[in-house]
Amino acid sequence: MRALSLRSVNVSDKAKSPARSMAGAPESSSRFAAFSMTPTSEQILFLALIAALMVVPRVLQRWRIPAPLGAFAIGMAASLAAPGFVPDNMLHVLATLGISAVFLFAGVELEPEDFRRGRWPLVANLIGNALVLGAVSWAAMHYLSMRWQVGALIALALLTPSTGFILNALGSFGLNDDERYWVTIKAVAGELLALAVMFVVVESHSWQGLVLSTAALSALVAALPVVLLLLGRYVIVFAPGSEFSLLVMVGVLAAYVTFALGVEYLLGAFLAGFAARMLRARLPGMASEANLHAIEMFASFFVPFYFFDSGFHVPTQALSLRALALGLGLTVVALPLRIGVVWLQRRFIRGESLHGSLRVATALTPTLVFTLVLAALLRKRFGLDDTMYGALLLYAGLSTWLPSLVLAQPFVLERMPDRRDG
Repeated sequence: MRALSLRSVNVSDKAKSPARSMAGAPESSSRFAAFSMTPTSEQILFLALIAALMVVPRVLQRWRIPAPLGAFAIGMAASLAAPGFVPDNMLHVLATLGISAVFLFAGVELEPEDFRRGRWPLVANLIGNALVLGAVSWAAMHYLSMRWQVGALIALALLTPSTGFILNALGSFGLNDDERYWVTIKAVAGELLALAVMFVVVESHSWQGLVLSTAALSALVAALPVVLLLLGRYVIVFAPGSEFSLLVMVGVLAAYVTFALGVEYLLGAFLAGFAARMLRARLPGMASEANLHAIEMFASFFVPFYFFDSGFHVPTQALSLRALALGLGLTVVALPLRIGVVWLQRRFIRGESLHGSLRVATALTPTLVFTLVLAALLRKRFGLDDTMYGALLLYAGLSTWLPSLVLAQPFVLERMPDRRDG
């Protein structure tokens, strides 16, 4: 339509003033060419990016490479081959939708009854996690001469399981029902502890800021159920089937509120999902299985853009041999520590088998999302050097890859039953 209107304007101009039309013909044609060619090339590149992010990481899963790592690698390759071909604002919006949807799903997936069932082992697990977190923070402060805020955030980046990724991949780890239950609640509890610690650490620059941010966060927690109930009463009752879109909207808005508070998008989206779960009796459609599945599908489309964006903005200095060596060192120290702590808890406190305890501990090793979020936060707000940033990224990739290497079951297409067999 716009091309047609441009042509009409040119024709009318030509009829009014032939000389003016002839004099302006090269400029007009160049503008038309720029309009017709540039958006088309950008659209083709963007469609190619979508196709690559939807297909290539899933193809790589054949070799047990997790899809998020594939999207991250595509982002790094694109930054080296064609930097700037995707506008930063567009990537930022798509990445925000992806990370918000992941943590919205984690909040809706949370089942309070599961925590009541295993509360005492879970309390012991949280105490152990807190002690390890304190020890790693202390080591970072004393041996690496870091500020306590930086040491605490690095400890969180090394120790916090990536709940969204773990829940998504849990079905391929070959665990039994009891093992899956413990992996789920340990991952969720660890992430809740990390969110609380992250909030306090980030807002600890002044006690006034901490008090104001705590008040704002408390107001958000109180407002979310009210907003959902109002939507249920005045919107959903007249628009059945709108629960998914409304919940995603609330999740994204809450994510932006916590981002404005300085604690990133993930906390607000998680709180919105948890509020929907707690209102399940009054708003059954919000936390229904169908809505949960829809959020999961929404996240599966948008979250590759988050990992692509993370890889796309990796600085070249973070790819040095020093960063590689430091990342391998962190992996050699941190992964056995994390696996050993969980294994000891399961083996000697609960009396589980050697193999079963090791499976649960290994399934909890992925840290991808939390490490990426905290590494970016450390680099942006605390001036983390590129070497340490690159080391954290390598650790995140290796810790996330480990369960896929040792636990993931190969995907096999089953033969359709022949009618003659029955």
